[in-house]
Amino acid sequence: VQLVESGGGLVQAGGSLRLTCSISGFTFGGFGLGWFRQVPGKAREGVSVIDGRDGSTYYADSVKDRFTVSSDNAKTTGYLQMNSLKVEDTAVYYCQITTPIRWVQGQGDYWGQGTPVTVSS
Repeated sequence: VQLVESGGGLVQAGGSLRLTCSISGFTFGGFGLGWFRQVPGKAREGVSVIDGRDGSTYYADSVKDRFTVSSDNAKTTGYLQMNSLKVEDTAVYYCQITTPIRWVQGQGDYWGQGTPVTVSS
């Protein structure tokens, strides 16, 4: 199982980015796909998760109404659309196979290598 994140980069505050999580060797249809972020020296933060069983989505309060999580029908690719980006969104973003309950607990399996997002003021 391999997860590869892409789409990160440098953007000005107020801008947008779309992250992609490409999954090989697994489909998350019976599970979910979570997005996390981490700043060096700080704890990992759950950003969003999509339930592969029914498409339900959940968001951290810090990104609600700005970020949108989605996936393809095959459940092998996930997306995180990030709008109205803020400086405090700067972090390395990871995707992970998980479930909504485990995402809340900060748990999951099969991490990607992460993609850095830098938001400048």
